[in-house]
Amino acid sequence: MYTLVLLSGGTGTRMKKDIPKQYLLLAGKPVILHILERINKIKEILEIVIVCTDEYISLIEKMLAQYNITKMVKFANAGETRQASVKSGLELVTTENVIIHEAARPFVSEKDFTRLINEPCENAMFGLSIPFTVIKGHDMVEGILDRSELVNVQLPQKFSTKILKEAHKKAERENRHFTEDAGLVYYYYPNTDITICEGMTYDIKLTTSLDLIIGESIYQEYFARRK
Repeated sequence: MYTLVLLSGGTGTRMKKDIPKQYLLLAGKPVILHILERINKIKEILEIVIVCTDEYISLIEKMLAQYNITKMVKFANAGETRQASVKSGLELVTTENVIIHEAARPFVSEKDFTRLINEPCENAMFGLSIPFTVIKGHDMVEGILDRSELVNVQLPQKFSTKILKEAHKKAERENRHFTEDAGLVYYYYPNTDITICEGMTYDIKLTTSLDLIIGESIYQEYFARRK
């Protein structure tokens, strides 16, 4: 069985809205609800840990009641960084396996979650080949990267809870910072297998106002019309 840690602590400053992006409406309902409704139907997921700031707990609780989300839901305090938020959520996980997802990624279907769960490897992630040319540098070109060796990291990701917790503790002790968890686990446990499952072109993260506009089209094409 799995616990799903759902990261919902982002402030959404790049979206330039009054409330964080995960609580804005997408196809008539809050972004976060699209994921919660799908998770609610997956029997392998025992419970959900929502990582958010205290001010939005009551709003989420109202959503859970309104949309009849019956899974057990716990709340963890959001940290100052994504990494800190994941660690906070992990502290409430009691199952042997955990799935990490972000509320701002609403375009993951039940089949996608099930495909990840059914992947034989205990640790797995979604990833897509990078379709564009990449180069290393900021103000100046600093090196050449081979895009055939690179992967666009997507969520959800699944892990052994024990390994992920230990990796986060080591990162905290060493003051190392990671932007996602597959890389964090690989850094501390390079001999641990982490499978890369073929990702989904529609699995975008809502970051800017343009993403929300694109998201409406994605929902209509990949979800509303294919139910």
